[in-house]
Amino acid sequence: MTAVPFPRQPSHSGDITSGGAAKPEPTPVFALKELVARLHREQNKIQDLLSSLGFALRSFNNLNQFLELIPLMVSRVTDADGGALILFKPNGQVRLERLHCQEGLVFQDIRKALEMATRQVSTSSTTGTDALDRVSTTTSPSLDERVSEYLGRDIHLFGTPILVKNSERGRLYVFSRDPQYTWTDTRQKLVRLVADQTAVAIANDELTVELRAKERLDQELEIAADIQRRLLPPQCPEIKGVEMAARCQTASRVGGDYYDFIPANYDQLRPKKILDNESAAWSVVIGDVMGKGVPAGLIMTMTRGMLRAEVLNGHSPARILQHLNRVMYADLENSNRFVTLFYSEYDPQSRILSYSNAAHNPPLLWQASTRAIQRLDTFGMLIGLDADSRYEDASVQLATGDTLLYYTDGFTDGANQNGDRFDEENLSRCFQWACQHGTSPQAILEYLFDQVQQFIGPGNRNADDMTLVVMQVKSFD
Repeated sequence: MTAVPFPRQPSHSGDITSGGAAKPEPTPVFALKELVARLHREQNKIQDLLSSLGFALRSFNNLNQFLELIPLMVSRVTDADGGALILFKPNGQVRLERLHCQEGLVFQDIRKALEMATRQVSTSSTTGTDALDRVSTTTSPSLDERVSEYLGRDIHLFGTPILVKNSERGRLYVFSRDPQYTWTDTRQKLVRLVADQTAVAIANDELTVELRAKERLDQELEIAADIQRRLLPPQCPEIKGVEMAARCQTASRVGGDYYDFIPANYDQLRPKKILDNESAAWSVVIGDVMGKGVPAGLIMTMTRGMLRAEVLNGHSPARILQHLNRVMYADLENSNRFVTLFYSEYDPQSRILSYSNAAHNPPLLWQASTRAIQRLDTFGMLIGLDADSRYEDASVQLATGDTLLYYTDGFTDGANQNGDRFDEENLSRCFQWACQHGTSPQAILEYLFDQVQQFIGPGNRNADDMTLVVMQVKSFD
């Protein structure tokens, strides 16, 4: 703000105009009114400039457009000769971002001096937050000294930090060559106010960039989730003498649970008019990749493809798991992720279920004849843990009314607010109750999902993926 001299007292001799008449001296009251009016005009000018800056902050979508105004605005609200905006970059560099000089100053000389100062204090090319922190803590004092040194002693300089989330992201300088220019408290406050507006603009721009990146990631995750949903069976196959139901509920959009129905011969997928598909054998598989999210989903997709190719070789369940483990070991060895897998083959003609387990939760078999539950398990290590792992074959004869429950550990690990787990005992008890009441596979599946949800708590979401496959043997029609 320009200093205004107090009006002089009236002279007794008076001034003589060219016409010879004395010019009246202004009275103290008149002079005071003029001073107040002038101060009011200055205040209005400052308010208009700051209002324009606020409008630009709200309206500009491009950060660079807003930053172009900063040196101009700060020099005008402080009646200075010019202003400079210097920003600290994430790579540790210090750069002159924008410069404004009034007419009469040698613009190129000012720019050259400021660029030399920033080059003197630039740090090595270290990326990331550490570089910004190092610049803000060690560069600012040195930068102030260098800028003052290169601009010269005749320049009146004032600088203030641009703080974003308590981290200094740059400096805003204002300078003047007027010998009478002083940095009053009001001028310093105005510079800090413009610097704060600049910080808000930078923070808003970074938030916008983060939101756009998040939107792109959300779109990619949605695409990945859609692909994964399509890789899971769209419906249960029609198998002679068997009724089935299945559901996979992921904790996030992309999960690591896996279940599949694989035909022993892909001719089974041809229309029924050509081939009697219902009498052919089918493989029922359930698995779980350690972890959740995109990494687990990628491994699950890889497992599905490799297993489907291996099934076509016609080997026993144990040999299929052994070959799958050898193939996947090289890919999983350095990922610190492993796969549990239960593989079974059902022959509708003999009603024999052959199976082998790779450290997965053993399926539960409710036998209608004994009304008791049996766990189907064999010895076997995780897929991808040891290239030389061996697996065992086993089989069970099924009868009408027998019901099988394949599940992942998301069910048994589901916890309530007290930290208690749903565990296998609760799952077994709920499964037995549903089977004893003669409900269908779909009704059993929905009942079990409802039970675990009630245990976790209404409105709460399980932290892990949950998958169920229910298979019930019916009488031949």
